[in-house]
Amino acid sequence: MSARRALWLLVAGIAVIAFAIWLSSRRHLERDLVAGELVLPGLEQQVNALSSVRLRRGDDTHTTLRKDPHGWQVAERDWPADLSKVRKLILDLGALNIVEEKTRLPANYPQLGVEDVASPKATGTLIELIAPANRWALIVGKASGAKSGYVRIAGTPPSLLAAPQLSVDADPKTWLAHELVDISEQRVREIEEQPAQGAPYKASRDKAQDANFNVSPLPKGRALSSPAAANGLGAALSTLTLDDVRKAAPAGATPAAGATPAAGATPPAGATPAAGAVLAHATFRTFDGLEVEFAGRKDGPHALVAINARSNAPVSAAEAQTLTARLSGWEFEIPDYKYALIFTPLEDLLAKPPAPATKAKDKPAKEPAAAAPLPSR
Repeated sequence: MSARRALWLLVAGIAVIAFAIWLSSRRHLERDLVAGELVLPGLEQQVNALSSVRLRRGDDTHTTLRKDPHGWQVAERDWPADLSKVRKLILDLGALNIVEEKTRLPANYPQLGVEDVASPKATGTLIELIAPANRWALIVGKASGAKSGYVRIAGTPPSLLAAPQLSVDADPKTWLAHELVDISEQRVREIEEQPAQGAPYKASRDKAQDANFNVSPLPKGRALSSPAAANGLGAALSTLTLDDVRKAAPAGATPAAGATPAAGATPPAGATPAAGAVLAHATFRTFDGLEVEFAGRKDGPHALVAINARSNAPVSAAEAQTLTARLSGWEFEIPDYKYALIFTPLEDLLAKPPAPATKAKDKPAKEPAAAAPLPSR
């Protein structure tokens, strides 16, 4: 056999082998895209090995969920993540299965929301899941009905209709553990209020069985709108949750120029108001010796509080220590309605003052009596 013929046979053999490899890969790909198959093979067995979950949108909104010895954390806030929400996302991704293949044309990706998130106009969310030995990346696009949605494995052509439908948001605050304080109204003995505006006052009761809180001091000539007017204050700390969180300024920092605390108020350690902020102050005391102290301020549309806890009785000492360890040094954005309840102005508890009495109008002077007619002659 000539050397030339041998060379051609060698080239032909290599071509056959290459074609076989390509054909095998195509067949494997087709198997992966069969309806009912998992979109992210292997993830279901690795959910407990994941160390990080990253979410990113085209406008650079992003969240990094990071697992450490204490559980899942939201890295952008350095605050614990909502474990049930993180777990649901991971399990849904592990169970995500193909309903059918959709378009492979990049020009059609935007219709499904699965275009690359490198574009600021992209509407989908890239999810990256990282384990020590594996990594998965999926673009989650638009929903299709109530139970499925469009997805595409990052870096691959086929877009897919898949189920279950994934609920993803790249905003860090949506992944935060939202629980702050939960103190029932039955526990509350006294609330000391120093609102940002208006007079300071106390709402208190002698026994937990007392139906209503007494308020003092009341302005002269004024009364509560009803005997139960202050009872809402007692429920202000029931299921108190956060909307967002940030690190407070270091303890001992000088308040910004223009910051005006409420009369007599002493903000909790670490609470440093922004320029022009007006601090409100409230302290809640329970029958078992727990004291929870709030300093609040408004920053535009945001209602912000710093929280400290302490105890003057052994029965609540551990609770106070736990609250302090978790909440001290942070500033929390809370719902407006809760902020308004915690720092209720005294005026909001009072009956409207009676309308001032109107002075009787001066009666018009009587017209002089007509002169009697002269007698006729």
